[in-house]
Amino acid sequence: MTLDRPAALLSVAAGALVLVLWPLAAGSYGLDLVVKIMIYAIAALSLELLVGRTGLVCFGQAALFGLGAYATVLLAPSGAPASLLWLAPAAVAVAAAYALFMGALSLRTRGVYFIMVTLAFAQMAYYLVHDTPLGGGSDGIYLDLRPRLAIGDTILLDLDQPLAMYYFVLGCLAAVFALLALVGRSPFGHALAGVRINEQRMRAAGFATYPYKLAAFVLSGAIAGLAGVLFAVKDGFVNPEMLSWHFSGSVLLMVILGGIGHLRGAVLGAFALVLLQEFFKDDAIFGAWAKHWLLGLGFAIIVSVALLPRGLIGAGALLTQRVRRRAEGS
Repeated sequence: MTLDRPAALLSVAAGALVLVLWPLAAGSYGLDLVVKIMIYAIAALSLELLVGRTGLVCFGQAALFGLGAYATVLLAPSGAPASLLWLAPAAVAVAAAYALFMGALSLRTRGVYFIMVTLAFAQMAYYLVHDTPLGGGSDGIYLDLRPRLAIGDTILLDLDQPLAMYYFVLGCLAAVFALLALVGRSPFGHALAGVRINEQRMRAAGFATYPYKLAAFVLSGAIAGLAGVLFAVKDGFVNPEMLSWHFSGSVLLMVILGGIGHLRGAVLGAFALVLLQEFFKDDAIFGAWAKHWLLGLGFAIIVSVALLPRGLIGAGALLTQRVRRRAEGS
């Protein structure tokens, strides 16, 4: 993604402004919904780093997301709120460590084999928490008290407050977005782009591509782990379904729906997918058909991909191109 174009900068600034002002107009449901979407957007950004920047289609993102969430609950002490200063980095480190282990082995494969190996690693993590007492089995486990940021007796950030939680998640989303934008403009990001375009040529130019891909994989895992931390803190509950392959598929859909290769697309895709789900689940609109919401969602995704091959982020350019063609034809 390039932010050099004024239109791109303007769209990012406009989106950030809308999110900052959203609590002024939203009720409790709207606030909670956008918090959930922003957490998913962070997960989508983590996958965009692999798919859009490095050309690695990973199906193990759910494991990294879920391990970050489980680590948050398991590491938090019972009876007293934990400090965010150590809990969040520790949980992110757990996800990053698993990403290092997963990437070190899976990156030795390519194409569909890479996809299948990452899926296998995700399923390993899923069964670890589902079939053992470590993660509470299929029932999951609860977070007794939300962590907070405090110095002595002075509480700087209390995540029990909805507004504090909202702006904390928004801050994390902005930080991840800015970090990945800087990575994309750095020599490391340019090397990843070279790997995506032609890895064999990069090797011929003297680049050892494996360390670059592994570093990207670990960074992606850490960001996905951060999304898991935020999700666990938000809901106060985790269960094995967070690590299922369905979640990996949903995150990949967000990236595709928004537009592969654009950070803005990953965020837009997260909002689009979740809002489409909420729309088709609405009993007031669809009545009894709302229980078949997956049919409507699937049809909407098919239509979107067919009409917008570059994703939602390319809708403006496609519309402008068609208007120019009509103007030239007339």
